[in-house]
Amino acid sequence: MKKKLDTKLSIFDTFKTKGEELTGEANRQRSIIAILASNANPAERTRTGISQRIAKIHGIAWKNIYSGIFRDLDEILIPMEIAEEDGRLPMKRGPKALQEKGIPYYHLTKKGVLVALSINNVENKEKLLGKFFSQLDSKEKYYEVIIRNLSKTSPNFTYSIFQKYVKAFCDNKIKDLLPFELSKLKDISDES
Repeated sequence: MKKKLDTKLSIFDTFKTKGEELTGEANRQRSIIAILASNANPAERTRTGISQRIAKIHGIAWKNIYSGIFRDLDEILIPMEIAEEDGRLPMKRGPKALQEKGIPYYHLTKKGVLVALSINNVENKEKLLGKFFSQLDSKEKYYEVIIRNLSKTSPNFTYSIFQKYVKAFCDNKIKDLLPFELSKLKDISDES
């Protein structure tokens, strides 16, 4: 799947007039990533399952946010390789084509795990950190010992590094999230 030119991860987007309040798109993308980062069962990781979980948290009808979830997954998170299809659940009812193909459910890629580590409301970050480091290539292994030690002594600071790194990517100050290199941060001014 090709990435559109206007495709942008919006997890740090805020309203210009409301200070630090996140936009609806930012909150929606953060929620999708948080759900995929949790140990949710496959049914909760389908588009409908994600919509229902987010709707339940906010006390709204899931059908009202389904189109936004669909768009965020299909036009942003999947093309940017933050999430990918993890399999398909069989259907017992509904259109024959869907019964044969099944309903897709998703999981985070290595890039997606890195993004999840930058989001405050994501739970089980220690487990995600382990998953991220288990997928490192030889160029990235250098940072593993440093970050693991830092996460034991100062977890908040460690995750703020991930937040700064991913925010720099969202602001187009870093070209690619991977390979993970903290040296990419040295050229970025410390505005945050």
